Amino acid sequence: MAYSNFTLGTAREAFQLEETDTAGLFSHIEPVAPSELLTAVLDRKVPLATAIGTEKAKSEMIVADVLVELREQLEHRISLFSGIDFNVDADAALIGVCDFVVSLSPRQFSLRAPVIVLVEAKNGNLEIGLGQCVAEMVAAQRFNAQAGNDIPRIYGATTSGTEWRFLKLDGKKLYIDMSVYSIERCEKVLGILASMVAQQA
Repeated sequence: MAYSNFTLGTAREAFQLEETDTAGLFSHIEPVAPSELLTAVLDRKVPLATAIGTEKAKSEMIVADVLVELREQLEHRISLFSGIDFNVDADAALIGVCDFVVSLSPRQFSLRAPVIVLVEAKNGNLEIGLGQCVAEMVAAQRFNAQAGNDIPRIYGATTSGTEWRFLKLDGKKLYIDMSVYSIERCEKVLGILASMVAQQA
């Protein structure tokens, strides 16, 4: 079993999480204006990615650019990884590949604690990725603890590129935002991601 085998229900049960579903959980977060470069890139790539219609296309042409923009806006104070093995606890099935991992360490050549945001790209149905994302968030808690670099909260997102759903894990308390945020409001998506890095969300 690996991250991709978890459903929301099996992850919640396996890790004894208390789930709270709230509409607008991140709605109060201030937006962050995208750069002119990101705006131009998304104008060019979003129609193409949605026309191709695959998870890979949306991941490469939309999600990656948004997360690179986040790293640029934060002046490289974070590191960003894509498609890496994140094998934390084989006994708990916390193994597998993560689509995107954001760490508060600025070191880019190898993943270091603390991991703060996990992003799973999915082709359309954001709910399919919830269990996988939650399992990865639990793994991040354990990874950080093993490194002696705990942080209060871990965040996650499931996204089709054009739509984003955000999560928060605080200890054993799992919060899922029932609202979905559109890439057409890229400034809101960037604002939420930036607030996660700042541990303000």
